[in-house]
Amino acid sequence: MNDTQALSGAARERMSVPTVAIIVAALLAPLLLYWSTAASIVSVWNSSETFAHGYAIAPISLWLIWRRREVFKQIPVAPWWPALVLLALCGAGWLVARAGEVGVVMQYAFVAMFPVMALALLGRRLAGALTFPLLFLLFAVPFGEVFVQPLINFTADFTVAAVRATGIPVLRNGTMFELPTGNWSVVEACSGVRYLISSITLGCLYAYLSYRSNWRRALFIGLSIVVPIIANGLRAYMIVMIGHTSDMALATGVDHLIYGWLFFGLVMFVMFWIGSYWREDDPVTTSAAAAKATSAPAPARPVLGAAIAAVLVCAMWPALAVISDKAAHNPTPVTLDGARLASTSTGMPTWSPDYLAPDATLKGAYTAAGAPISLNVLYYRNQGPDKRLISSVNRVDNRKEGFQHVASSKRVETIGGRELALRETRVRGAQGNFLVWHWNWVDGRFTANDYIGKLWQAQAKLMMHGDDGAALMVATPVGEHPESARAALRAFLGANLAPLEATLEAARGK
Repeated sequence: MNDTQALSGAARERMSVPTVAIIVAALLAPLLLYWSTAASIVSVWNSSETFAHGYAIAPISLWLIWRRREVFKQIPVAPWWPALVLLALCGAGWLVARAGEVGVVMQYAFVAMFPVMALALLGRRLAGALTFPLLFLLFAVPFGEVFVQPLINFTADFTVAAVRATGIPVLRNGTMFELPTGNWSVVEACSGVRYLISSITLGCLYAYLSYRSNWRRALFIGLSIVVPIIANGLRAYMIVMIGHTSDMALATGVDHLIYGWLFFGLVMFVMFWIGSYWREDDPVTTSAAAAKATSAPAPARPVLGAAIAAVLVCAMWPALAVISDKAAHNPTPVTLDGARLASTSTGMPTWSPDYLAPDATLKGAYTAAGAPISLNVLYYRNQGPDKRLISSVNRVDNRKEGFQHVASSKRVETIGGRELALRETRVRGAQGNFLVWHWNWVDGRFTANDYIGKLWQAQAKLMMHGDDGAALMVATPVGEHPESARAALRAFLGANLAPLEATLEAARGK
């Protein structure tokens, strides 16, 4: 049986106006039910040029669906009820992420509801024919900040190696390096994360439109990931060389950014131009007779039932979130008493982090092993978008006070007979170089892993324990021999870790 006979023999049903109205209304329901999450996505689009392309994702997705509009005549609407389980998983993921204040997971769970809702209402065959246009919506989520630091490190490694290969001496200190003609630093704007995100988005769209075979699509998407990373390293190297050869007269101001985008545009053009040589045309899927086949409108009743069920599944999780918020909310003010500390304060701290405003702080300058120690404890309760213990905007290198990040690593120290996992960060500022040890206290436990901390926070909140947490940071000046600085921090924590833990437990118990 050929395609024409199959289509005519099956008497394909086209969607009636009521059916279309029901599907559109159901698809708009998550937008209304999760309005605050949708608003958080738009807020990032507005505040970050890296994700400004988010405004174009939904229109492109609708255009891609319009290009495939013939499938609505070829495949009948057949609601697929098992998709409600996937929809419930999206809602549960949103609820857990909300309890842990993990914005990006909340946003992904919310956006994923749209293709899953389409799967539930349209059915596996029809939604399957629109897989890429539906999944393309996920590019609207502003994700990628997690790659900034690895990209900074790679760009610094690549640039320093290339400059040295050119024969120019380089003195490196973390992500900062010095040439005979001037100093350079690889900062967030130089990481290339904007290029990478733009390249991946365009690469996936180009691969879908230009290729039919999955291996060609996968190859081109892979290139769209690797090429911008290597290209950004070359861009940074060439900017340094332009500045070096011009005695720092060029590529150090606005022309630095202009050159970067021009170079990125050229690289993308060349990549797409080369990719066009392997372009595959759309296969002919329907005959003219099949396209002219008449059909009767599909009844709206089966779709209405699936739509009501899907909307109810979506509405359940915001309702549970309201209940959880009321049960876990703790109106008691937080008080941190430093009287338990075994060390005596010697004055004001010489270093402080740049964190979202906490509910309470415990700061002080102390002495341990003959070295000055700065202590910062930041306590958070009833956390929200503007007050979070674990957030990408919380920084140990306080740029507002002129400190710059030099290097960071994970460590496990033995303090008072117990192992303490922490992160060690070196910062440099006008007041000198500091070695900072920092970790978090969540639900009565210490951790240096942000992912584990978020899971503990979500678990505590959903179990109605509250979301209390604290950031603990100790810092001391560091010179050429960091071991002496580490010895001072160990001495301070050896005498004060248990009192600090008791102070946090006392604050939590009030």
